[in-house]
Amino acid sequence: MKKLLLLAVLFTSIFVLAACGGSTASQGVTDDKVIVGNTAATSGGLAFVGGPFRDAMRAYFTMVNEAGGVAGRQIEYIQYDDEFNAAQGLSLTQRLVEDDEVFALVGHFGTPTVGATQEYLDGVGIPRVYYATGISALFQPNAVDGQRGSFPVQPIFDAEGEVMVARAIGEFNALRIGVIYTNDDAGRGLLNGIRIRATESSRVLVEAQVAPDASDMSTAALQMISGGVDVVILAANQIPASVAARALALQGNTKPVITSYVNADASWLGLVSEVLSSFDIYASAWIDVAGSPEDLQEYITEVSKIDPALAGNAFAFAGWIAAATFVEGLRRVGDDPLTWENYINAMESAPVELPFGVVVDYANSRRVGTQAMAFLKATLVAGVPAWSSVQPIQTIDDILN
Repeated sequence: MKKLLLLAVLFTSIFVLAACGGSTASQGVTDDKVIVGNTAATSGGLAFVGGPFRDAMRAYFTMVNEAGGVAGRQIEYIQYDDEFNAAQGLSLTQRLVEDDEVFALVGHFGTPTVGATQEYLDGVGIPRVYYATGISALFQPNAVDGQRGSFPVQPIFDAEGEVMVARAIGEFNALRIGVIYTNDDAGRGLLNGIRIRATESSRVLVEAQVAPDASDMSTAALQMISGGVDVVILAANQIPASVAARALALQGNTKPVITSYVNADASWLGLVSEVLSSFDIYASAWIDVAGSPEDLQEYITEVSKIDPALAGNAFAFAGWIAAATFVEGLRRVGDDPLTWENYINAMESAPVELPFGVVVDYANSRRVGTQAMAFLKATLVAGVPAWSSVQPIQTIDDILN
């Protein structure tokens, strides 16, 4: 009898997590609560990214809960620190899904963890709302089965790579484009888009590969200078991109540099402030803060309750949007049963309009993230580095055309 009971429990658990890609599951849901979670680097070298991201998510959920929640349910948020480590990220993600039994992962954070967990989560089918990365594997123009639970918002790196080349040509008339890229999912994804657009535009690429944990990138910097490039693209996340920028300055580079939207924050500029007198630095951006005064005021009011310093933090903006994306799905489900299948269908039912002018369309199982970006330039304001707008948000198609 005990063996039969154990088999029945195991069968039920497997069915909840796997049947129909997990689409019938409603774990983490009660009449008055829905549980969500994520892992993020909130200690170590990337705590300056993960900490504000987590805090802004908490601020948004608190605001919603204080207003009565959604359909009578409060949102409970569980967060673990994975230290930007893939193995820890996988283990903690499994803990969230199997032990904490969260309804959804919200703000699935960081290239290492996202890459390490994707196959597992596709197999489970649990909703993953917003990724704090843009790795190529998230690009699904026709998601099937458990992939339908994936809801990227940020631009995918491949698409941004194409935009970087388009900006290099449109803004600087570049004929020879240098690329320093990390040998990881982020760097390779950006490089893929860079190569596609450079080939179609008949531009010459000068490429230099670096390890994401390299502390000396002087050889790569020298390749850019000896290659006679007109623009240098840094296809890398925060830390390696800052190492590359400093190496370029030490080797005497004077050409403009374009980096990814993941670095478009004042805290990243703090890592490279000494190079701004040597050359100009530009970045993409996918959030229109200046064009959304009502959204901005609500955001500042709520995040300042946690820490006033979050008011101008790009990573906190991202966390706010991650939480807003998930809540939009809840509101669409409304008083209907809150199951994975109903949530996924609700997110696909119409374009999702988010704070700060962000729009994402998941119709017809399309999972490609937002398709609009702006162009920023690093400047010094009273000696303090900051980003200023060069071009407003435009669709990727408009930029490339």
